Amino acid sequence: MPEVTAPAHQKGDYFVNYEEKVFEDVKAKPGEKALVTFHTVAFEGSIGLVNLLQATRLLRKGFETSVLLYGPGVTLGIQRGFPTLGDEAFPGHLAMNNQIVKFMGEGGKVYACRFALQALYGHGEPSLIAGITPINPLDVMDLILIHRRDGAFILNTWTL
Repeated sequence: MPEVTAPAHQKGDYFVNYEEKVFEDVKAKPGEKALVTFHTVAFEGSIGLVNLLQATRLLRKGFETSVLLYGPGVTLGIQRGFPTLGDEAFPGHLAMNNQIVKFMGEGGKVYACRFALQALYGHGEPSLIAGITPINPLDVMDLILIHRRDGAFILNTWTL
């Protein structure tokens, strides 16, 4: 039978060299934009939270950054809580909501498709986190095209 002889890992041990950076730290040039789109269901995986963190990082790198919630992505922008709105039922329960609030607090813009909000998920505009701008479904494509026309960096988030 094999015997494990390596000592157990201890709190504070390093597994990887997290300080080494391989690439230059890219910053936005004046006027550069970024758009992060979400067509993903909240809590279906880590992609919603991870790309909200990416949106915040783009904002901090100087990009004028917008987030588009459409299709199931609007579920990322709905107020949550239990037993009442804003109450965190367990640690991390409101991580996505809190990240959206932080993103907007740092100057990011968040848009949510009204069609998906009502027709697909049965919510109205009062269900959205304060500060999210509801938009006409015809604006979804135009928002993407405006960013494309302006040469923006676009990160599309899709999950099925």
